[in-house]
Amino acid sequence: MKVGISTATLFLRKYNEEALSLFDEWGIKETEVFLATFSEYEPTFAARLKEQKGSVRVHSVHVLNTQFEPQLYNDHPRAKQDAYFWLGKVMESARILGAECYTFHGLARLKRTFRENFERAGTLTREIAQFCAGFGARLCYENVEWAFYNRPGVFGELKARCPALGGVLDLKQARISGYPYQDYLSEMGNAITHVHVSDYNDMGRMCLPGRGNFDFDELFARLRDVGFHGPLLIENYKDDYADLRELQRSYEFLAEKAEKYS
Repeated sequence: MKVGISTATLFLRKYNEEALSLFDEWGIKETEVFLATFSEYEPTFAARLKEQKGSVRVHSVHVLNTQFEPQLYNDHPRAKQDAYFWLGKVMESARILGAECYTFHGLARLKRTFRENFERAGTLTREIAQFCAGFGARLCYENVEWAFYNRPGVFGELKARCPALGGVLDLKQARISGYPYQDYLSEMGNAITHVHVSDYNDMGRMCLPGRGNFDFDELFARLRDVGFHGPLLIENYKDDYADLRELQRSYEFLAEKAEKYS
């Protein structure tokens, strides 16, 4: 298995181009680029990132999803058209960066009137996945407490209607949702394309991998059992650590674990 760091872990500490240069300096080979705003969705920005990334492989791209992802499911033709316009920008950027996966939240459960309709959502998800595939990227739904895939069972419903769908396992979001990460892992199975990893301490506060109590040996073993060979990417918040050396040591901790399960 491979390990890396998402540029989201350096959000508000370093811009994406700076983060990629730092990862290259550290010898990190895998990353997910978190594109945070509309100017960063432009292919011209992706071309700049490509110049800065050195030997770092961009496995996936991720966006601030509420800016357009929910509107991909919108009934209003203009809203949907505008959302696809921005999705096209992001997918062209993914192609420039060589990213094979698009980490996706999709619909947001932000209104009390939200109603699940798996037939409709599955059909529209399949359309989105086909659009992304045209740029060489696989659509990958992530488990997120406040978004559409907020509990075990949702992914299976979508996957049944969109067979090409990939899955992103996020440990912190599983903790927030109140469901064991093992339930999400079992549901996604061999459709998991990458994992967002973090840790938590005795107080239940999130921290960098290796600084808390999470059983990474169990995680690696379970991933191996479902045939996972993709990257585990550190995705923490900026206040989860004090200095960059802590982040580097966390990466080294995971890299050492990964060697045991290769």
